[in-house]
Amino acid sequence: MIDGRTSHKIKPPHLARKAVVYLRQSSERQVRNNVESKRLQYALKTQAKELGWKDVEVLDVDLGSSASWGAATRPGFDQLVSSVALGEVGIVMSREVSRLSRTDKDWCHLLEVCRVFDTLVGDADQVYDLSLTDDQMVLGIKGTMSVVELNVLRQRLQAGREIKAARGELVRLLPPGYIWDAANKVVKDPDARVRQAVELLFRRFREIWSIRQTYLWFVSEGIELPVNKYVDGRLQMVWQLPSQAFVGDVLRNPFYAGAYVYGRRPQEMVFVEGRVKKRQSRTLPVEACRVFIPNHHEGYIDWQTYEENLRLMSDNRRPGKSGDDTLRAIRAGQGLLTGLLRCGRCGRRLYVRYWGRRGTSARYLCEGDFELGGPRCVGFGGREVDRRVGEQVVRALSSLGVRASIEALERIDEGEDERRRALVLQLQQSEYEVQRAFEQYNEVDPRHRLVAAELERRWNEKLQQVATMKAALAELDGQRRALTQEQRQTLLSLGEHFEQVWLSERCPMELKKKIVRTVLEEIVVNFDDAKSRLHFVIHWKGGCHTAFEMDKPKPGSGHKTADADLDIICKMAVRYGDEDIARVLNRLGRCTGAGKRWNGQRVKTARRAHSIAGRRRTVPDPDVFSLARAALHLGVSNTTIQRLVEGGLLRKQQLVPFAPWEICRADLDSRQVREVIEQLRQTGKLVLPGDVSQQQLTLSV
Repeated sequence: MIDGRTSHKIKPPHLARKAVVYLRQSSERQVRNNVESKRLQYALKTQAKELGWKDVEVLDVDLGSSASWGAATRPGFDQLVSSVALGEVGIVMSREVSRLSRTDKDWCHLLEVCRVFDTLVGDADQVYDLSLTDDQMVLGIKGTMSVVELNVLRQRLQAGREIKAARGELVRLLPPGYIWDAANKVVKDPDARVRQAVELLFRRFREIWSIRQTYLWFVSEGIELPVNKYVDGRLQMVWQLPSQAFVGDVLRNPFYAGAYVYGRRPQEMVFVEGRVKKRQSRTLPVEACRVFIPNHHEGYIDWQTYEENLRLMSDNRRPGKSGDDTLRAIRAGQGLLTGLLRCGRCGRRLYVRYWGRRGTSARYLCEGDFELGGPRCVGFGGREVDRRVGEQVVRALSSLGVRASIEALERIDEGEDERRRALVLQLQQSEYEVQRAFEQYNEVDPRHRLVAAELERRWNEKLQQVATMKAALAELDGQRRALTQEQRQTLLSLGEHFEQVWLSERCPMELKKKIVRTVLEEIVVNFDDAKSRLHFVIHWKGGCHTAFEMDKPKPGSGHKTADADLDIICKMAVRYGDEDIARVLNRLGRCTGAGKRWNGQRVKTARRAHSIAGRRRTVPDPDVFSLARAALHLGVSNTTIQRLVEGGLLRKQQLVPFAPWEICRADLDSRQVREVIEQLRQTGKLVLPGDVSQQQLTLSV
């Protein structure tokens, strides 16, 4: 309690302004547990009124906020300093002056502002006037001691944590699947449902190779996972459908591989926008952490599997400034070798780009010096390369096809059993919760309806969950069908004809990619500019290597133009444009290599791919006439020209069927043709040589 010896420091100008009571506790845990400390701080409002202030403001927005070096911004403290600087505050009160700040910077700033604007500072024992030298010295000493005290406590606590961590005993929160036993050792959870759920998560990832697809499988199947979660202010394990972030955290956590790690994300101080802030650095490799103890406890997976999982997740990441320059996740794109090709010149991985109208034609590219204005090392179409590598894979795996079929038969049964086991354990858990809810309801006095009604509601809710689980199990049992002998023989025959299965249109690209990534480490590709050939070295899993060469695929080689179509284009390109050539090809019922109708652009692409000279439009030849131009030249109809040709009076050429007629000017201007046309104009009748005139009388015998 403030004694009367300091009351002379309180003057009418101070009382004319408001008093501000500043409350602060360092963490949310202190706010929840240290209730008495919070009550004493609120009691300062009454004390301020006893000192003579009528207007008392309580600033409690910083409850749960640390005032140490690098802590987050405190809005309450900033509001306090602003109010003092506006001359609105007569006294700043805190239970202990150390509550105001734990850093010299904030402490000195507040005292300086209070001194300039004649604001008093008070705690539970005394009032300080910053205009007095003695009070300045006392507050300065208290502020320094507060900072030193905090540093000493922090160093002691940190030293204790380091020593405990070195023994592998510092664990703030065990991940789901582990508990402390009676001997204070980390052991697997004795709950069979918890263990089975964690093991199922790791098994599914090894089969799917993708965090997102693993997450989607659990959601689609409705299988819950154990999660640490705050419920009513208490941290406990609950069952719920997992989030994608939770699945990734479990797969990356080395604790599940039996290793103890301390200091994976150390804190560091950074200077941001004029303030020192704490932040967690990037996640360090386990070998670089301050404490790394392998084989610390029993793991759900071994360390080798954990490292393989990390490589899979690293390969699946999208390209970025610090990441790989390719996509390696198994997706539905048509690039079979995505993420496996490496440039033999610069060592970079080749990335894939999709082209074409449908965006499905894969093309592999090496960045090279392209970003710096230089050329790419190599780039080529993927269809032919994928086919050649696929042949190598088929040749290597054909002998193992039968064994794969047998394992597939076993996996079919195992996959259904895994989901059923998860649902059975979930049903057993629900039945236990039903029994417990019934026992609680059975023990309550029925006359106490307020309690009985709530317990009855909980019991009914658990009964509904059991009914839902039983329905799901019944549905799963109804869907399960044992493979018939015929189906088993079909699977075995597929193994015997692995090549046909690989080439089948019904074989999904995702499955092919998974097979390729299982057996291949990477493929190094070199390009011979002089010969325009690609040289591939295949590195197989296990250390074997094979090599092959091939011509660099030409543009459009994935859909090869038929030789007959190329022959037509070659003949007509001498005189006709691309549009006319396309018109002839379409009338002949011809299609492009991709099965599409011809147009001028596609004819141009085919000419350029096969180095055929030509032009976009037809250039008329003054000495060669088409059917229409010949009729116009003579001033007759197209039918007349056709009859002249049929009668042998005119000669015409046609490069291919449905191509334009070619009639020479000299033949059109010949004397014989002119006489026939002149007679046609005079008589209106076309009489060709050898025809019999209808006006001529015939001799009858």
